[in-house]
Amino acid sequence: MPLNLLLLADTHVPKRARALPAQVWAAVESADVVFHAGDWVTADLLDELEQRSRSLVGVYGNNDGPDLRSRLPETAAVTLDGVRFAMVHETGPAKGREARCGALFPDADVLVFGHSHIPWDTTTEGGLRLINPGSPTDRRRQPACTYMTAVVDAGALEDVRLVEVRRDRS
Repeated sequence: MPLNLLLLADTHVPKRARALPAQVWAAVESADVVFHAGDWVTADLLDELEQRSRSLVGVYGNNDGPDLRSRLPETAAVTLDGVRFAMVHETGPAKGREARCGALFPDADVLVFGHSHIPWDTTTEGGLRLINPGSPTDRRRQPACTYMTAVVDAGALEDVRLVEVRRDRS
C-alpha cells in the first residue's frame, strides 16, 4: 500500500509566520508520514504536528533552542517500505553537497534536509537522492514558499512534487 509523504523544513513559527498556512495543515492531515527537517523555532509547533500527523519524523535545526533539542535528534533515520531515509537540517554549501552527503549518509537512499529555504532535488553518482522542500513560511530569495510531497510504493520513492504555498486569506 503506498505511503503519502509530506516534506517540510524551516517553518520558523512564530518568527516568519504566526502559524502554518491552512494548505500545509491540510497536507499534514492527509499524509501518512510527515518529515520536518528543522528550524521549528517553537516547541508548540512540534506539539501540534505530533497531535495532527499520523506519523512524524523530525530533527532540530540551528534556530531551535534547548526545548526542541531535548526532544529531537540532530539526524534521523527511518525505513519506509524498504526506502531508507535520513534527515538532517544543514548539509553545508551547495558546492560539493552531493559528494559530502554521499560520504556522510552511505546507508541512505534519500536524504531530506533544510536550512537554505531553497528547494533542491538531485541524485548523487552513488544513487543518494537529496531533497530540500524549501520553506512553507519564508521564501527568502525564492519566488514562492514551498513544501514537497512524495509517495513510497513497493520499495521506491515516486511522484516527488514541489508544491507552492498559496497565501491564506484572512
